[in-house]
Amino acid sequence: MTRFKYYKISKTKKNRYLCNYYKKNLYIVFLHGFMSDLEGEKPKAFLKYAKKNNLGFLAIEYSGHGKSSGEFTKGNISKWTYETKTIIKNIVKKNDFILIGSSMGSWISLNQFKYFKTQIKGFLGIGSAPEFLERIMWKKFTKKMKIETKTKGIYNLKHGGYEYPITYQLIKDGRRNKILNKKIYYKIPITMIHGSKDTTVPVLFSKKVLKLFKNGKKKLVIIRNGDHSLFNKKLQKKIIKELALISN
Repeated sequence: MTRFKYYKISKTKKNRYLCNYYKKNLYIVFLHGFMSDLEGEKPKAFLKYAKKNNLGFLAIEYSGHGKSSGEFTKGNISKWTYETKTIIKNIVKKNDFILIGSSMGSWISLNQFKYFKTQIKGFLGIGSAPEFLERIMWKKFTKKMKIETKTKGIYNLKHGGYEYPITYQLIKDGRRNKILNKKIYYKIPITMIHGSKDTTVPVLFSKKVLKLFKNGKKKLVIIRNGDHSLFNKKLQKKIIKELALISN
């Protein structure tokens, strides 16, 4: 049974997390995607890898997601970035760590580079989606959808059998969190994994992430016929193999 814990971010809010404590060992920090949670296979597989290799582990669930407190419609990139930074500082503390970002989690990961100047030792992106709110979502909204989002403050977007409540404050906050125009000079391994048949986020986004890193040891792994989720049993082994190359 997976044992989740809660971190009290304020008097009224708490974020769910999953961890494996080590005082002086390297940590793996996993950040999930948009409207996802910690119930999926990814955090469990990475936790298993961390335990097997005597590594610390932390997976964070943002407010308004899964069983963390808060309303999803009040969340945004700035808030989720702040929560992530705060929990890393209090759980990982001074230990070095590797970031794993899945979809939106890659955007939240990239935002952490300004806070942890020397602790980040590697970055693994899975179907990375930085700036997706403007460059993918808002771009595809029709004029009618945009007007409704602006006037009502929210639009319930139906996609792939799910309904996503997209608030206008979320879109505007995304614009304040532009990352693809930055330069990052960390001399660390950066591996982007992306499915060739990802219809949600084009491979181009992983390529854009790699361009940000001027001194990194960069690698792009394109999974043939892979979709956006990228985590069946066969792919788990491939992704863990790439993580092992970064963490060793």
